[in-house]
Amino acid sequence: MNDSPAENLGPLDIQGVLNIAPHRYPFLMVDRVIERTANKAVGIKNVTFNEPCFMGHFPGRPVFPGVLMLEAIAQVGGLLVLGRSENMGKLAFFTGADEVSWRRMVVPGDQIRIEAELLKERRGLCVVKGVATVEGELACEATVKFMVTEERAK
Repeated sequence: MNDSPAENLGPLDIQGVLNIAPHRYPFLMVDRVIERTANKAVGIKNVTFNEPCFMGHFPGRPVFPGVLMLEAIAQVGGLLVLGRSENMGKLAFFTGADEVSWRRMVVPGDQIRIEAELLKERRGLCVVKGVATVEGELACEATVKFMVTEERAK
């Protein structure tokens, strides 16, 4: 398999996401990946009223928490890197976020499109630029950092 940046690695349905991501309900924030190359991925998060966070955020005015949008960006970045054959089964740990901003509220019924681009990777340390939009409007953007470890998901 050629890992050139432009190579189309294909989409991932929920089963494909579950084969790569160590996350599970209620913390899995990616429903599918619609585009994927070696350095870029586009994921989808469908926000429904059934999300556990809406029980307390906020009763009578459900708003999807910004930190969960940030987590979704990190998870799409993780899928980008953990989907490589040499990283299958490994874990990636979130180590930081820079230049985080939220611009739009996300509510039940919205679909978040998360675009992640790998900016830097060295010795398992990764830097990913992520942008989350709803209907073309910027909802959240951030540069996230994580470390891929030799530790294996169980």
